[in-house]
Amino acid sequence: MRRVRIILWVAVAIAGLVALTLALRPAAAPQSSINTTMAKLGGPFTLTGSDGQPFSSARLAGKPYAIFFGFTHCPDVCPTTLARLARLSKALGPDDTVFERVFISVDPERDKPADMARYSALFGTPIIGLTGSPEEIERVKKLYGIYSKKVPLPGGDYSVDHTATVLLFDRNGHFTSTIATDEGDGPALEKLKALTA
Repeated sequence: MRRVRIILWVAVAIAGLVALTLALRPAAAPQSSINTTMAKLGGPFTLTGSDGQPFSSARLAGKPYAIFFGFTHCPDVCPTTLARLARLSKALGPDDTVFERVFISVDPERDKPADMARYSALFGTPIIGLTGSPEEIERVKKLYGIYSKKVPLPGGDYSVDHTATVLLFDRNGHFTSTIATDEGDGPALEKLKALTA
């Protein structure tokens, strides 16, 4: 009986040590929706503008910009995010050219230049709408750490799951921060003020 008690006490002590070790261990960092490290985000690209002409990322040089990846058939996240960027832009002041807003399609099969032009014009602020071939879009997604995947819908249609984070870049093209979908307008506006200062 005494031996059983000793074994039980040893088991309780070991369980206590394991629990203490787990409690003191730092919590794992939450997984980001951005698929690469901050230092590596971004890079040069050429896509097709909403006017059907090539658009080089070199045209963004010298001005801060926000990039959002989405698609024109998006039912909620994309229009909400672009409308929010327009609202935040107006909150910065009357000059809506203080930073560029770039919208890159993750659905190039459906989003042609004319579609990007019509969609980008809906939000009351200048938005650079870009699309390209599936291969070009894949390359840019990789540069910017963006995830997207087709999701079949009943009836043969499809939607696209995608990273819903806005990426912020300074005048030199360096990644500085993000605006998350669940982030309040206050903190988001502060990030834009710092970006455009």
